[in-house]
Parts: sequence; C-alpha cells; structure tokens
Amino acid sequence: MSLFRLLNRRTATHLTRIIHPHSHPPPLQLLLTRTFSFSSAEEAAAERRRRKRRLRIEPPLHALRRDPSLPCPPPDPNAKPLPDTTSSLTGPRLSLHNRVQSLIRAGDLDNAAAIARDSVFSRTRPTVFTCNALVASMYRAGRFDDAVSLFDYFFRQNNIVPNIVSYNFLIITHCDCGRVDVARDVYNTILADAPFGPSSVTFRHLTKGFVEAGRIGDAVDMLREMLNKGLGADSIVYNNLIKGYLDLGDLEKANELFDELKERCLVYDGVVNATFMEWFFVQGRGKEAMESYLGLLDREFRMTPVTCNVLLEVLLKHGKKKEAWELFDTMLDNHTTPTFQAVNSESFSIMANECFKEGKYDEAVATFRKVGTKMGSRPFVMDVAGYTNMIVRFTEHGMLGEAEKFYNKLQTKSLSHDVTAYRALIDAYLKEKRIDDALGVFKRMVDVKLRVLPLYANRWFTELLENNNNKAVACAAMLTKMGNAEVKPDALTYEIVIKGLVGVGRFNLAADMVGQAMGYGAGVSPLLGEFLLQVFEKEGRKEEMEKLLDEKRLGCWKDFGPPRPVGRVWETMGH
Repeated sequence: MSLFRLLNRRTATHLTRIIHPHSHPPPLQLLLTRTFSFSSAEEAAAERRRRKRRLRIEPPLHALRRDPSLPCPPPDPNAKPLPDTTSSLTGPRLSLHNRVQSLIRAGDLDNAAAIARDSVFSRTRPTVFTCNALVASMYRAGRFDDAVSLFDYFFRQNNIVPNIVSYNFLIITHCDCGRVDVARDVYNTILADAPFGPSSVTFRHLTKGFVEAGRIGDAVDMLREMLNKGLGADSIVYNNLIKGYLDLGDLEKANELFDELKERCLVYDGVVNATFMEWFFVQGRGKEAMESYLGLLDREFRMTPVTCNVLLEVLLKHGKKKEAWELFDTMLDNHTTPTFQAVNSESFSIMANECFKEGKYDEAVATFRKVGTKMGSRPFVMDVAGYTNMIVRFTEHGMLGEAEKFYNKLQTKSLSHDVTAYRALIDAYLKEKRIDDALGVFKRMVDVKLRVLPLYANRWFTELLENNNNKAVACAAMLTKMGNAEVKPDALTYEIVIKGLVGVGRFNLAADMVGQAMGYGAGVSPLLGEFLLQVFEKEGRKEEMEKLLDEKRLGCWKDFGPPRPVGRVWETMGH
C-alpha cells in the first residue's frame, strides 16, 4: 500500500473512532470515497515542511519556556518591545525593502531614503531591516551625519524598534567620526533599554574606536567587559588591541595579548597574524614576518576567505608573490563546497589585479578561469562582483575587446545586474568615440531597469549629443523610459536632451519632453524657459510653448521669477 493511501486510511480511521469510539475501522471502499485536503502525498509533505520551517523561524511561546506544562504567564505591560523578525519581511513590506535596496545598489541613496522616510506614515511601514540597510549605506558612503539622522528618524522619532545591528552601525558611525564617548553612551543605552545584549561586533567597533582615538586603556576595559559578559574571546577584538600596541611600539604587550588569545581559542582568526606580519615588514624585519606566517600555516587551520584574502594582500604588498600564489593554490585545493568554502570572488580579484599591475593580462584571464576547474569537490561559481572587476580592469587598460567578452559572458549568467560594469563600459566607449556601442550599453542599462544617477546620465547624454546630434531622438527615447521608472530624472537631464532635440529641429519631440519634465515635477529652469520661448517664437509657435508652460505649472519657469544668471540657476531650483 502506498504512503498516501496509508496516510488517508489512518486519518479516516481516527475520524471514525472519534464519532463512534467502539466501532471497527471502516472498510477500504469507504476510505476511497472520502475527500481529503491534499491531492497527493507530495502536497501533504510540502505542507508539513512549511509548518516545520515556520516553527523554526518563529517557535511557539510554550517552546521558549522550560516547562511546557506550566500555564502561560500574563503579558507584562512593562515589557520592552521586540524588534521585527524575518517573518515580518513579507508582502508589501518585502516589496518596499526590495525597492529601497535596488536604489541603494544603484547608488541613489537620497531617493532610497526619501521612499523609506515617506513609508513611515503609510500602511506599509518599513521593517528594521530596511532601516538598517539605509543607515549602513549612508555609513559606507561616508555620509555619517545622514546615517545618524536616519537612525534618529526611524528608531527614536517614529518608534521602530532597533535591533543590535542598528545600534552597531550607530556605534561605528560615531567611532569613525571620533565621537567615541558618544559611541559608549549608545553601548550603555543597549545595556539599559534594549531587550537584548551587545554582540561581539559591538565590542569590535568600540575597541577599534578607542584605539584609533589613542585611548587604548579604555579599549582594554571593553575587552575585559566582553569576556565578563561571557561572549568569549573574539579574534578581531584582540586584533584591534594588538594593532594598537604594535603602533605604540609595545611588542611585548602585543605578544602577551596574542598568547592570551591562543589560550582562550584553539582556533583563532589568522587576521591577527596578518597584523603582526604587516608590522614586522614595515619595521624591516621580514624574517620575523614570515616566521609568523609560517607559524600560522603550521596550525593547519581551515581559514575562511576573509582571512586568506588579508594574508594575500599583505604578502603581495611586500613582494612575497611566490608565497601568495602558493596560498591561493592551497585555497583552491581546500575549496570543497558545500562542505567548506575557501575562496570567494575577492580572492580571484586580488590575484587577477596583481597580474594586471604587472601587465600579464593573459595570466589575469587564466586566473579568473580557474573558477571553472576542479577545485575540491565542486568548481567555484563566480558572482557578479568578480565579472565586474575584470570588466573594469580591462577598460582601465584600454582593452575593450576583452572587457566586452566578460560583459557578454555576464549577460548569459543568472546574476543580478551591476551598475559599475555598465558605467565602465559606457565611459570607455565614449572615450574611444564609439557612440553606437555606448548608446547600446546605455540602452541595455535602462532596459534592465537599473537606476541611472543624474551625475552619470547628464555626462553621458552631453557626450552623446556633442559627438553625434543624430542621436538626439534615441536619447529622448531613453529619457522617456527613465521617466517611466519609479525615480524620475532631474531637471538638468531633461534640459540637455531638450536642447539637443531643438538643435536638430525636432521641435515637436522637444515640446513632448518639456511636457514630460513638467508632468513629472522635474520642472524647467528659468534660462531654459526663456530659451524655449525664443526658439519657438522663431518657428511661429510661441503661444504653444507658453500654453505648455502655463498648463502644468509644476516647477514652471515662471514660478522661479525673472531669468537669472547661469551661476544662480541651481540656487533657484533648490540645489
């Protein structure tokens, strides 16, 4: 009997005994006439897996108590609210998160922040994960004040509950600004108000901040506090202190901390050895640097790609290329996915970039192609960052043919598109005056719905129109597609294309673009408004343009007052 029929038989028997406790099991003919909720055993198994997965993500409350037989205690009105869980990132909130993330990847942080800030007052409020992504993007862009402002806006002004990641980004932001005492206040806030404790990452940021501020004593206090809280010995925290003592020339204290780390951790992060190696190399003590490196290898750790990449960079920086290539080959041999990942795309990029520095382009390609060779149990699957690095390197060296090969290869992969590769190719094509090729890649970039920042769009449209006025219509078509996207182009982008259309006599299309700019709220600058009126007056169509400018009045040039000098145009537009 099949599993499905057996399952159905047991279910029917159970239901029958509930109704008639002393009756016998029903015959098989009755079982076959019953209608069940699942049409196949596969559907039933899928439903069981879904329920188990849901329980793993959000276990029931009774599973969190030591004795499930005890009654559930009444809710505590003074309990601290908990941050969002991953299960909240679904439906409209997931769609909002993806929209914000796509803008962040395109580098359009201002519009990403604007969308998330506006959503706070809508039915689809952002999750803590969306807020963290924005704060992190501002921090990585070096916009520290914006990162702090967004943290205050989301978590303090609008009562979205932060998690430890939120606090960690705020701490590292203050530390990088030199405000280590403020960062420590944030740490104290976690201890006093948060329903969770600090993580090892929290202590990494604080110790690094204190060391860079020249307050290594406070950094040591944070290390001891981390150990007292039972978080264990974190290699990066120890590394921050070791680097601080080495910078002070106190090798004895650095070695003392290193010995303490080795006592507490049988396996530690090899980044600590990389720190010692760098310091020894700078001191001209290459022999001791290599002894530290060989001592690490003797321990036969299975090192992660992050650790190995740091070691590769140190070795290459100080001329130990033979050892670097040997380490890279060892990483390839140790790569046994899915059991253990020993390399990542950055590993290949580091070694390929070294080949580019030496002018060995064929070796760079050969290094990249090692991803398809047998490495351990499975070959490494290169991500978009690895392809982008090769494209950028070849365009920098004027080898557009090779860059095109990697670009075409990337298009065949099921990988997310990366704006950096497109920008590098478009800039390279424009530099070589290959207008059609530049226009084709630009069009492809718009078609895949990548956000084109005004900084690049304005430069590309300008160069396309300056090199070939016949491309004005194609530029207008692309600008229309960009205007149909969620985030609209700015006023200067429309101005460049509109003037290009006027220059080739395409007045009807220019008028359409004016209407589009006005309708989307981009507006028309005072000088462009005067220019259009003069041009259309010569064509006997001044009234048409005046009517067009007066109809929308969304950023209409007349709203800005009389024309002003060129240097003050952006001031009137709020820039």
